[in-house]
Amino acid sequence: MSSIWVAIIIRFITLSVKILILLSVSLLLISGENFLESYVSFSALLSVITIGIILLMKNKDDAIEIEKGYRHLWTFFEIVLFVLVGAMVDLNLALSSAFSVLLLLFIALTFRSLGVIISLIKTNITMKEKLFTVFAYLPKTTVQASIGGIALSLGLDSGNIILTAALLSILIAAPLGALLIDTTYKKLLNIKK
Repeated sequence: MSSIWVAIIIRFITLSVKILILLSVSLLLISGENFLESYVSFSALLSVITIGIILLMKNKDDAIEIEKGYRHLWTFFEIVLFVLVGAMVDLNLALSSAFSVLLLLFIALTFRSLGVIISLIKTNITMKEKLFTVFAYLPKTTVQASIGGIALSLGLDSGNIILTAALLSILIAAPLGALLIDTTYKKLLNIKK
């Protein structure tokens, strides 16, 4: 019985070490890209993606386990990301510019919805399914909005308003998309039981 626990602990430690090595190499590549720019030019992000692809091709089981480990890490870092973004927002600016930001968000989501419908024109899915796809893309705004703090960190004059717009898009588009998905999937999708 104790040998099973030893095997589980060794597997956990081995997986943790693999995740730390991969994360360290990825961060080293990203930080080293600017440092090595004058000597050799390469894309750190493409290098990280390539490492993942090679790992998946060479050892699929380890790649799947590492991906699960990264998913657990992301759960923690996602909270940290949104707490830090929320801490940087100027509430007075958010309240004073709410109408213009909401108008911008509405226009952007309208164009995104049109883009989704246009991209689905030559598919065999029904109009109801296309409408559901539009609803499914509304929460995707949160991923793009999470980079809203970059403008502020670069010291741009418009950094605060960009961050405010990013936060408001997260607070509006994600719940709206989730609500629309949850309330319409039975009506819009042909789900077989």
